[in-house]
Amino acid sequence: MNIVLGRFQPLHNGHITVIEHALKKGVTTIAIGSAQLGHEENNPWTGEERKEMLQSWLGNRDAEIVLIDDINDPPNWVEHAKSIHGEGLLITSDVKTAELYSASDFEVELIELQDRAKLEGWRIRQTLTMLSTVGDDEALREVMAEMLPKSTIEWLIEHDGVYRLSQIAGQRPYAG
Repeated sequence: MNIVLGRFQPLHNGHITVIEHALKKGVTTIAIGSAQLGHEENNPWTGEERKEMLQSWLGNRDAEIVLIDDINDPPNWVEHAKSIHGEGLLITSDVKTAELYSASDFEVELIELQDRAKLEGWRIRQTLTMLSTVGDDEALREVMAEMLPKSTIEWLIEHDGVYRLSQIAGQRPYAG
């Protein structure tokens, strides 16, 4: 079994590359980390919402999606996560995750990052937050097309996901 682990805040094209690689190799479990978090700056969408994003992209492809709460305990994380996602080959493009799993004698395949300068979750969330001030779905589709799969963009539009980012950004205290 192949395992892909991520927070998917939101599901972006870098994630898609890793997931497609895993799907080509066979049975795949997609593990959503920090599943208990949501409605905050670095974790704006809940675990269930991220599962919906993934499912809308997956369509009929066969993969199991599991939710894993963060325990904020890196030495025990792999054992905790394994109890939910099971044994198998972890496929990742994240060096720290690869090292953490390798140190726990987990089989790991580290694949090359795809367009990392553009496909970082924080950068995508910042771009979406800026776009929330525009209020134009077509502009959102055009600007985000290089970073997000169409299904994620449509999910964000249908579920007011971009609006949520603007609300979270508005809740930050002024630091100046």
